[in-house]
Amino acid sequence: MINDIVRDAQARMQKSTEALVENFKKIRTGRAHPSLLDAVQVSYYGSPVPIMQVANIMVEDARTLTIIPWEKKMVPEVEKAIMKSDLGLNPNTAGDVIRVPMPALTEETRKGYIRQARSEAEAAKVAVRNIRRDANGNFKDLLKNKEITEDEERRGETEIQKLTDKFVAEVDALLAHKESDLMEI
Repeated sequence: MINDIVRDAQARMQKSTEALVENFKKIRTGRAHPSLLDAVQVSYYGSPVPIMQVANIMVEDARTLTIIPWEKKMVPEVEKAIMKSDLGLNPNTAGDVIRVPMPALTEETRKGYIRQARSEAEAAKVAVRNIRRDANGNFKDLLKNKEITEDEERRGETEIQKLTDKFVAEVDALLAHKESDLMEI
């Protein structure tokens, strides 16, 4: 019973860190990376679809993405979707190839992105701590219903605390890596 609660908490904490990694992908660094456009939705025959379902996205050089839509008539739709996204990118079209240059990050922009990364990391830490609270609450309920002993409750809480410390440290490491990426010129 205790092991089930610990396993569930570990799985939920892992999902929180995976969500943080996905959120970090949306924060633009100075380098071009295809995952930058993962959140962009393109209108394809009236229904929104992810950009990678209508086009091939490649890295041309360190600061340029090249997008080649599979259908020529999708070029203006893809271009419009990139402009509408909140990524601050301005695509250039040459025939049926769209090039998206990554603008250089100013110091002010970098600091803004770091603030955003820190708030995402803090949200992930709060999620991990909430999972700890839920698991500890489950232990208290089991103790109250006399399904486990006090020693088992303490052992479970200790395991949950170790998990929490591990995942908070992982979040801190992810944040440090993202900050170093953002400060790289």
